Amino acid sequence: MNFNRYSLFKNPPKSYWIDSVEFTKYPSLEENIKVDIAIIGGGLAGIQIAYQLSHANLNIAVFEANLIGHGTTGYTTGKITSQHNIIYSKIKDLFGMELAQQYANANESAIREIKKIIDENNIDCDYTQESAFVFAQKEENLEKIQEEIDTASSLGISASYVKDIPFDIPNVGAVKFDNQAHFHPLKYLTSLARIINEKGVQIFEKTRIVDIEENNTYILTTSQGKTINAEKVIIASHYPFYNKHGMYYSRIYTSRSYIIGIKAQEKYPGGMYINVEDPPRSLRCVNTGIGELILVVGENHKTGQGEDMNKHYNALINFAEDVFTIEDIPYRWSTQDCMTLDGVPYIGYYTSNTPNLFVATGFQKWGMTNSTVASLIIRDLILNGESPWQDVFNPSRKTTLESTKKFITVNTDVAKHLIRGKIKPIEKEIDLSNEEAQIIEIDGNKVGAYKDENGKLHFVNTTCTHMGCELNWNNAEKSWDCPCHGSRFSYKGEILNGPAVKPLNFSEDVNTVEKLLKEDF
Repeated sequence: MNFNRYSLFKNPPKSYWIDSVEFTKYPSLEENIKVDIAIIGGGLAGIQIAYQLSHANLNIAVFEANLIGHGTTGYTTGKITSQHNIIYSKIKDLFGMELAQQYANANESAIREIKKIIDENNIDCDYTQESAFVFAQKEENLEKIQEEIDTASSLGISASYVKDIPFDIPNVGAVKFDNQAHFHPLKYLTSLARIINEKGVQIFEKTRIVDIEENNTYILTTSQGKTINAEKVIIASHYPFYNKHGMYYSRIYTSRSYIIGIKAQEKYPGGMYINVEDPPRSLRCVNTGIGELILVVGENHKTGQGEDMNKHYNALINFAEDVFTIEDIPYRWSTQDCMTLDGVPYIGYYTSNTPNLFVATGFQKWGMTNSTVASLIIRDLILNGESPWQDVFNPSRKTTLESTKKFITVNTDVAKHLIRGKIKPIEKEIDLSNEEAQIIEIDGNKVGAYKDENGKLHFVNTTCTHMGCELNWNNAEKSWDCPCHGSRFSYKGEILNGPAVKPLNFSEDVNTVEKLLKEDF
């Protein structure tokens, strides 16, 4: 079938997970409160941490800037796997077998913990057990496959070699992990949120935390000026917005990837698949109740960097058409992941000197198990003072040579975009078609202009409110994206992704657009 791509791109992207559940309706915070533990972020990490701590006699509150699960959790692939591409041989080489064993034990435990939570609470979330495969397309990468099999097997993981995968995709062999799974992440998350709320955990939506002050306890301030006094604080907001300690803005970069959900004539053969090479390609299937939805995933790039973002969806469609007979593409969406310098998440104490401040971030592209690992580690640190897996995930762990090189590369890239944003050429005329945007110059200053489908103009200050980088237009998602730290804003200046906590100044009147240039970030 020659799929009509034009009709696909006429509709805005939407996530199957978000489209197939009812929105949650938790209140916003409307008064000052005091709690034992404040959890910032209502995604899988934040809600699962609250679940693990809800068994103790603690006053806990979760604060979500949007709706529960409508951040990264709502745009994932829902794979519950300890197979994180080529990871175990890499950790062994970087940190040694002892820490590789910790990573393996943690993620294998996470798979079992999710299943245990589902069974104990009778959660209907389309949980399905399947094997996961990493396949090589080039002979030169077979050695990586074999080394991963050897390392994973020595760590107690059920890993084996398979000669071929059941698709017409060039490949020379794969590593197979048994006893893996996938599920509907929002059915799981919204059920878990309801369970903890019924147990007394307070959940506040549309409540963005914009500041944290330390004074014996912690004082959190919301965008509406309300305050939360907390003995302990857990930052599980994907990208940490708190810049006073830890320098996370220099140790994390954000990566976007793309997903199309296709209906095909062929029956999906089972399993979850990802290749070793670039560009990445991943496959898994969702049973929707009205037929199979095959998720085709890939096309990684740093947030805010690139010209035509729709080319990434087109590349996935091209790949899918080579493998399947496409009947329809009812869903497409993109997602954003926090990437660490050495490929291992930061989970634990925010710094070595903040015993009551915790962080869970940098899950790479494996947030289902790593967020569960975060819930178990932080639970143990708070209740017991230690965790058996704390060393490998320690946010203050020793920097390796490889991560030092990446530190230099990442921060050189940030500096480059800070400077380039100030000096690149600017269009001087507002000559836009509907649903197009450009940077324009007004009185020597830069303003972002977008013309919507009805021909109405929308103007924003394109200086990111996080640390002052210049934003770029994302034509696939109709957003202004930061190439430095991954903050994203709607064409009306609303925050779509942190770490920014302040929206962009916005106007619909070109005659009053000078007010946009007074942004204080």
